[in-house]
Amino acid sequence: MSPRVTVITATYNWSTVLPYSIGSVLGQTFTDFELLVVGDGCTDDSEQVVRGIGDPRVQWINIPRHGHQSGPNNEGIRRARGEYIAYLGHDDLWLPHHLAVLVEALDAGADVAHSTAALVAPDGQRQAGTLFPSSTAHRRSMIDVIGDWRDYRELKTLPEMDLWQRAREAGMRFTLVPRLTVIKIVASARRDIYLTRPAHEQAAWLARIRSEPDLEMTELVSMALRAASPPTIPQRLVRLMVQPWRLPGVVWRRIRPQKGALVRQVQRYKGVRG
Repeated sequence: MSPRVTVITATYNWSTVLPYSIGSVLGQTFTDFELLVVGDGCTDDSEQVVRGIGDPRVQWINIPRHGHQSGPNNEGIRRARGEYIAYLGHDDLWLPHHLAVLVEALDAGADVAHSTAALVAPDGQRQAGTLFPSSTAHRRSMIDVIGDWRDYRELKTLPEMDLWQRAREAGMRFTLVPRLTVIKIVASARRDIYLTRPAHEQAAWLARIRSEPDLEMTELVSMALRAASPPTIPQRLVRLMVQPWRLPGVVWRRIRPQKGALVRQVQRYKGVRG
């Protein structure tokens, strides 16, 4: 019998974070899923780490290097057996109710369901965000209507924003689930993180997820109290990730003619090579 949900985790040569992101999937209260961990031309020990998990729902796939999660995501969708598709960044974590509440929204008629993520800055401060891949799930059939994730080299925006825009233009129903379900360790706010590849933040957050049953409420209150303070994640990087059209005009005019410029700029900051 096919699973209800296919979870896709795109990864690139950062094996140390995988036990934590995968662990957060295996800790879901909704258990009818398969998890496809899709390497983007991985050359490290990611395959051994994933296969060592020992859960038959977790599968390893490796594709030739693409340079963005859109490539692994498309491969995962092609292999998906689930009715619904959910994404989890390899350095992000889900709270245990994530799949349950998004599946409930999809079952109720949504084509795209998205929740709130806590965006964790390098200094530990958090702010809320949504419509990141890790906070979103959609019907597998949506892709049949609007097409695959597009190659970042053909776009002047981020592939995920392009996907959501095409979904809206096609009349897909979006539902915001009013729950905090994702801890997003913002790689784009951490210079050269792909060179150092730490996992201590993921380890600490997963330990909290497993030991603090009130973590969701604790974080919501904490973020609400900080909402009036200046955000600690550099706004320039947040705009690059989620609102490129709000970049200062002179910056936008400089990068707009170059397709793929946004993704390449973020990759350089994170230290992605190749």
